[in-house]
Amino acid sequence: MSEVQGPMRVTVLGSTGSIGTSTLDVMARHPERFEVFALSASRQVDLLFEQCVRFRPRFAVMVQPEHARTLQEKLKAHGLGTQVLAGPQALDEVSSTSEVDAVMAAIVGAAGLSPCLAAARAGKRLLLANKEALVVGGEVFLSAVRQGGATLLPIDSEHSAIFQSLPEDPGTWQARIDKIILTASGGPFRQRDPDSLRDVTPAQACAHPNWSMGRKISVDSATMMNKVLEVIEAKYLFGVAVDQLDVVIHPQSIIHSMVQYKDASVVAQLGTPDMRVPIAYGLSWPERMLSGASSLDFGQLQAMTFESIHAHGHPQRYPGLMLGFETLRATPGSCAVLNAANEVAVQAFLDGEIRFDQIHAVNAATLDGFSPAVPQALADLLDIDHEARRRAQAMVHRLAA
Repeated sequence: MSEVQGPMRVTVLGSTGSIGTSTLDVMARHPERFEVFALSASRQVDLLFEQCVRFRPRFAVMVQPEHARTLQEKLKAHGLGTQVLAGPQALDEVSSTSEVDAVMAAIVGAAGLSPCLAAARAGKRLLLANKEALVVGGEVFLSAVRQGGATLLPIDSEHSAIFQSLPEDPGTWQARIDKIILTASGGPFRQRDPDSLRDVTPAQACAHPNWSMGRKISVDSATMMNKVLEVIEAKYLFGVAVDQLDVVIHPQSIIHSMVQYKDASVVAQLGTPDMRVPIAYGLSWPERMLSGASSLDFGQLQAMTFESIHAHGHPQRYPGLMLGFETLRATPGSCAVLNAANEVAVQAFLDGEIRFDQIHAVNAATLDGFSPAVPQALADLLDIDHEARRRAQAMVHRLAA
């Protein structure tokens, strides 16, 4: 990626979500450094309109044409020149155009995969908050990053913490790293009796004790499927073996992740649980800039505690966690199966079709019944995603009957 001259022009995919709004908050603190080139949303017309009024992007993208028409009419009525585009192809275009320097990839789900690939092939600074690019894309996505010469910067708090704790030269990582330790809060049910999880409501599952997140990722945190996806991501991001990845529960969410080196020393990144910190780091890397987050006050900091994922009833409370490690050792493409099944299962739970404890049942059954061919291209990944969703939906229907 060539050096940016003038303000960095940024496309924010998923600008109305929690990561997207936090990104715009950080960028607004540095108007001399950043320019919003394009924004995108799935269905939140009013919020995207407000963002267009404030940030005046060149383009705004909505997935559905009817939403795009509504937004264009609102913008025209207010005399704004933002051009509204519609559909998945438009997401690829605003992510890969030569006029864009950086892309914040914050679309939730497999829908974010194609624009991530487009940005990677175009050699952009790619701020990766979309888990599916790596979980689903795997080697197909990494190949696009290499071929396009893109700069891949992780935005997940855990992966950003690992990235900040590693040496600057990736060529030295393999020789120095013993293992990578991802921290997990344990979500809202860390101390709940596993036998009572069948009674969990969507409202309870979405009430995270530390982080403010969307509904899907909040449920993933409650099941710890978010940690499964992060383990998969870490393997691809940092090029380590599955046996070099570990998870520890840290309820306070102050240490965001750690790297243990071969000399037994451990380097960790600490901070308040505020996504603006990793977002600011991704936008400013290799420099640092104000994020808007509060600093840690060590004089007021409560004790930090840690729990093994293999004790305290956690294997029964979070059965999906071990499923992630097993999936990484399975046929390439299996991670895409797990991701698709989980999206279907979580939505079914949020819609009241299945119980909370049945999310894992859907995931496990879909993986057991589907061994995909090794994917070579985006079309293969989408085929795997489609078939896994079909099988997961069939399982949901059986459980709901």
